Formats: sequence, C-alpha cells, structure tokens
Amino acid sequence: MHSEISERFNALARADASLVGLAEGALIVASEAKPDVDVEAALATLFELVERIRPIVENPSTATGRIEALNHALFELERFRGNQEQYDDPRNSFLDDVLARRRGLPITLSVLYVEVARRLGFEAYGIGFPGHFLAKIVDVPEAPGGEVIVDPFFGRSLRLEDCAERLRAAAGDDVSLDPIWLRPATSGEIYVRMLNNLKLHYLRRGDGLAALGCFDRILLLAPGAAHEYRDRGLLLERLDCVLPAIEDLTRFLELAPHDENAATIRARRNALGQRKPVLN
Repeated sequence: MHSEISERFNALARADASLVGLAEGALIVASEAKPDVDVEAALATLFELVERIRPIVENPSTATGRIEALNHALFELERFRGNQEQYDDPRNSFLDDVLARRRGLPITLSVLYVEVARRLGFEAYGIGFPGHFLAKIVDVPEAPGGEVIVDPFFGRSLRLEDCAERLRAAAGDDVSLDPIWLRPATSGEIYVRMLNNLKLHYLRRGDGLAALGCFDRILLLAPGAAHEYRDRGLLLERLDCVLPAIEDLTRFLELAPHDENAATIRARRNALGQRKPVLN
C-alpha cells in the first residue's frame, strides 16, 4: 500500500456515494495498493460479464427465478467462488484479480455480485454481517420478507435461520438475529472493510509501512473512527515515529474520552511525551 494517496482516491472519499459505482470504488481502492491496476479495463471486463449472462438472467418470468438464474450464471457457469484454499492471498482483496481469477473474499465477491445484480435491474446491497460479508436483493415479492440473502463466497442463498446460525457461531449462543445485522452497508463502509482486510494482512506479515497506508485511507473515509487513530498511533510508536504517535493517541482520547482503554492510552501518550523523539 503506497503512502501517497492518489487524487482519484481523494475524489472517491469526497464523492456522494451515488456518483461512483461500487465496483469502480473497489477498483480505486485496489489501485492504491497496486498502481498498475487498469480501472477502466477491469470495468470493461465486468460489463462484458454482465452482458454475457444477461440472456440467462432475464429469461425467467419471476423475480426469484431471475435471482436463481443469476446465481447459476455467476457461481456455476462463470465459476466465481470463495478462495478457501488460500484465504489470506492478498489478491482475494482486489476486485481486478477476482474478475481475472474467479476467486475472492466474501466482501470482494459480494461487491461483484451487487454490481452485476444492479446492472441487471435488481435492487441489491452488501451486508456487513459479523465475520462474513453477504449480499442481498430486495423488493422480491415472492420471497419471505421481500428479500433474498446471498452468500457469494459459498455461492448460495441463505434463509434467515441460516443467518441466525452463523451469527451464533460468530458472536455466541446468547446473541439473537436482529434486523440491524442485515441492513445494507454503505459504500464507504464497504471500502473501509476492504482496506481493513488489507491492513490486517500487512500487519500479519510485519509490513508496518503498508499497514500505515491502509490506516491513512481508512481515516480519510471515516475521520471519526476513534479506534483507527488509537491503532495507528500504537503502530507509529512501534515505528519510533513519536510525534505522529502522540498526535494520533491524543485524537483518540478526544474522540473517545470514556473508552475503556482511555486511561491506558492516556498514560502511554504521556509517557511518549517524555521521550526524546527521533527524526520522523
């Protein structure tokens, strides 16, 4: 992840969500990590995919039939699926690679699904479900509750009972399924979650500078995310960037003065203030 933020990403962070397609935004996110990403070429590949499967999807006479046809086309004919064998491969996080390799993470496959569905006339959204990103199509008269929930990683539709079971597995048996877990995610939330996946990948492999690039972009999209300032400050401390670390920890305390970690972070920030800073 390059530290210099492109003007295209800056424009994405400033833009009204309705002005940028979800796939285009995801490709812009990818291009921040891989400057050689050809956003327009990847979008052209996506549009070709849409037109290739359009006759299949538009043939059934009912909405549920068209959704079943969409799932058949994407997951069986085009063979998009989750990369269970190499889940941590960073290419799973980049939409251009997902289009080329037909493998990805739940969130990138959901972005693909939502974008394709929208271009075929469905009202589709991503769902920031705990632990596993999903997609859904709404305004489906024949479906229970008027919605069809889809897991693009495993290539199948889900019942509410399936979602409840997954929630219990992720959050504990005492957690019940609340409609809030199935609300549509905003485009900004999706981009932040994609960047967070990359950030965690870089941290696991010890690439602090690349992780910093992700932090910078997350905070551009979500400037009120207190925990991101905290975590970036702690990373900057490990990198001996004392003054920026103090600034980030101070910002965390301003945004979340009553956080359960506030006292610990305050003590750490004050201790940093007593250190002689190295050149940053």
